[in-house]
Amino acid sequence: MTVNDKRPVNLDLGSIDMPLPALVSITHRVTGLLLVAGVAVLLWLLDASLASEESFSAIQALTSSFFCKLIIWLVLAALIYHTVAGIKHLINDMGVGETLEAGVASAKAVLVVSLVLIVLMGALIW
Repeated sequence: MTVNDKRPVNLDLGSIDMPLPALVSITHRVTGLLLVAGVAVLLWLLDASLASEESFSAIQALTSSFFCKLIIWLVLAALIYHTVAGIKHLINDMGVGETLEAGVASAKAVLVVSLVLIVLMGALIW
């Protein structure tokens, strides 16, 4: 008995041309994972800065470095993107924009709004 199974055996995800809404959704999940570690770093900085005057001064000196500002900016960029994409997903869950054209348009809107907010946040940090 021969089974005619045409399903792919070894799926190469790099060769699949994903549509923009899929890429936005995957990036939303990745930024959610990054936020777990990033928020832990930000909470550690907050806790250390509140411990004493000396530790506040030490954290203030630390956060004035380029590397620390870059880390803070990346965490906030992930938070901004994750929030904007999450709002898009909530709107989609209400039944708005379920067509392919609306999905592509809303994915583009997520990218544009996130990029503008991320650049503004970078201007505030630096």
